[in-house]
Amino acid sequence: MNWIILILAGLMEVGFTFCLGKTKSASGSELVYWWIGFLVALGLSMFLMAKAAERLPIGTVYPVWTGIGAVGAMLVGIFFFHEPATFWRIFFITTLILSIVGLKVVA
Repeated sequence: MNWIILILAGLMEVGFTFCLGKTKSASGSELVYWWIGFLVALGLSMFLMAKAAERLPIGTVYPVWTGIGAVGAMLVGIFFFHEPATFWRIFFITTLILSIVGLKVVA
């Protein structure tokens, strides 16, 4: 269950990254909604990460949380913000994913 909570925390990190990206092109009330979404996702992410850290080692929780966020942010950038998907970006994000899986295996 703690790993599920940690994964949800990482997904909330991706959510606040997406909201932050959307603030760049928003204005008026739409901008306010994206900032509210950012703050809600940020708060949920921190809360869920803290809950996961109650039972899992912080040395595992934090790298997994940031890894999920990094992978998710890159995917959000590629699919929603049209950032480049170069060979080296994909290669290094794949090594990051393998490292996250490795932490789960040895935990």
